[in-house]
Amino acid sequence: MSFPRTTVGGVSLSRMIIGTNWFLGWSHCTAAKDAFIQGEIAHPKRLADTIEVFFNAGVDTIMGLINSPVLPEAIREAEDRTGVKAIVISTPSFPTSKRTPLDGWNWDEVNPILDAQREHGATFCLPHTSTTDLLVDKCTREVRQMAPLCAAIRERGMIPGLSTHVPESIIFADETGLDVETYISIYNLMGFLMPLEVDWTNRIIHGAKKPVMTIKPFAAGQVRPFQGLAFSWTTLRDCDMVTVGTMTPREAAELIDISLAILSRRATEVELQRTRSKATVEAAK
Repeated sequence: MSFPRTTVGGVSLSRMIIGTNWFLGWSHCTAAKDAFIQGEIAHPKRLADTIEVFFNAGVDTIMGLINSPVLPEAIREAEDRTGVKAIVISTPSFPTSKRTPLDGWNWDEVNPILDAQREHGATFCLPHTSTTDLLVDKCTREVRQMAPLCAAIRERGMIPGLSTHVPESIIFADETGLDVETYISIYNLMGFLMPLEVDWTNRIIHGAKKPVMTIKPFAAGQVRPFQGLAFSWTTLRDCDMVTVGTMTPREAAELIDISLAILSRRATEVELQRTRSKATVEAAK
């Protein structure tokens, strides 16, 4: 079974998205874990091994900092192995200052960043939360200076959206008719890194005029995959997406299998962890 798909801005993409924080060393856990990822995981061939599993299952969409040192090579290698063309959602940051909300962008700084996203094959370009959320104006109910940036993204043949940790970004963009096709929003059952309660965020996502790409379903490893995926897949709209982070090919395969089981309302057949304390609940041999 190939993974279910949705359409964003006229582009068909998988409803599961390959996240890259756990590829590149942003664990949201500890400096030691970040260092482990950067030293042991963040190598093109190792990343390609995991991306290949996703591609072979029909999960062809990947999100992150596309011009990072190792990610472009890893994607190309996985594409070569599988014959699958990746759909890339790039989330670059753009330089801002205290004058940016009023005066706009320094295009001498912004244009090279945009050009780099296009050169690395980005289909979607969503300014990162570190840019977007600085420009959210709760008084005027707008995301300041985002319209010209979205226009510049369009001019380069990429599809604009917003990556945000602030729910107001979605509401204000919809209210003002900002030219975006999708949003990235944190969404998990713990409320990890979410500024509003989970039920409020759910209501905002369901009310969004465009499909939403949710991130951090496992709360940076604090939620087990089965619980996190069951919550996300059963409380989102059919047009919305779930971005997952992994470090190994087997983890990728497990997340795919669990998700397909949940979406088809059947029991998962993923191998469970075995410990001595569980011996009495297993069938007698």
